Amino acid sequence: MKKAFVIIIVLFSIFSCNKTDEKVETKITKPKTKKVEFGFNYADFNVVNDTISKGDSFGSIIQNQNIGNKQVFNIVEQVKDSFNVRTIRYNKPYTLLRAKNKTNKLQVFIYQPDALSYYVIDLRDSIAKAYKKIKPVTLKRKIIGGVLKSSLSETLGNESVETALASRITKVFSWSIDFFKLKKGDRYGLIFTERFINGKTYDGVEDLEAAFFEYKGKIVYAFPFEKDTLSGKVEYYDDQGKTLKNFFLKTPIKFSRITSRFTANRFHPVQHTWKAHKGTDYAAPTGTPISTTAAGVVEATGYTAGNGNFVKVKHNGTYSTQYLHMSRILVRRGQRVTQGQTIGLVGSTGLATGPHVCYRFWKNGVQVDALRLNLPTGESLTGNDKNRFIKQMEPLKRELDSIGNL
Repeated sequence: MKKAFVIIIVLFSIFSCNKTDEKVETKITKPKTKKVEFGFNYADFNVVNDTISKGDSFGSIIQNQNIGNKQVFNIVEQVKDSFNVRTIRYNKPYTLLRAKNKTNKLQVFIYQPDALSYYVIDLRDSIAKAYKKIKPVTLKRKIIGGVLKSSLSETLGNESVETALASRITKVFSWSIDFFKLKKGDRYGLIFTERFINGKTYDGVEDLEAAFFEYKGKIVYAFPFEKDTLSGKVEYYDDQGKTLKNFFLKTPIKFSRITSRFTANRFHPVQHTWKAHKGTDYAAPTGTPISTTAAGVVEATGYTAGNGNFVKVKHNGTYSTQYLHMSRILVRRGQRVTQGQTIGLVGSTGLATGPHVCYRFWKNGVQVDALRLNLPTGESLTGNDKNRFIKQMEPLKRELDSIGNL
């Protein structure tokens, strides 16, 4: 009896071990994820991704897929109302979807002119069809801030934000802040939205919702607002509802540095003598655009031995500005110009040791220091417009203030 009991125990142990081994060996196979691009399941095709090479055309590409000249001509005719094959450009990506059989026949041609859109030429039927599609775009809100540790462009780059946002910010604040004078340690805060194609591919900045910069010890805010809701035109205002757009821009060049200021006595680097310098010099690479700081009429253009190529703009009965040492003049005398319009390019013509623009300013016919003037400012919002603005602005300001610990 005892011997039989031992045998039963041994058999039970063997049976249990077999069950355990069976469980360990069981594998759960997950189904493979299907890759779908441009609305097609890639598993159904032989896929070729390539870019347009020099000398390539739509015809030459599909001819290489064993499609004859006559058939190419017919395809071009059939799709011409939806896709102009001549718009194909060098270095743009395209995809070929070929049959997954011995023929390897071309079934679909996909061309991407930009990151956002693509054209599909479907050759699976007897008559080719073409259509354009726009990839879905997702907007994501981003908030960044802190203290400037380097230039604005470098600061944004360190935050993985496109540097083009720096140009947009400079334009918004161009009447209020001289970005050459921002210092390391100055605080800033930005709220903006970014575009993502298909929810994952970064496509740049969509809108600047709000911003502030510390400038000369003061906080300067910028909030977008549509005063005229019918026109949809957006202007930027500070936290008091005062427009940031003033009569004059702070500087004629973006992202440069001051190398010489307005002074009654300066040692001239070319003439090697002490004399007055009645302007402000901004150094920049040759070819950098020079903008007129206010709207007006071109009063004079030309060349002199001292000034080199120059442009002078009359803004009204009180103010005029002049821009010297240009490598190229882009306007003519008597031409009306708008604020911020490019009127020439930086150079070193005339008496100059290197590429820069000498910016000169007249008030009532007398040359004055533009950096020390109290220039005309813009208007403030009033009435219902201001009430709407305050309601829209206040929550954004609270967010900005929390970024900068204001």
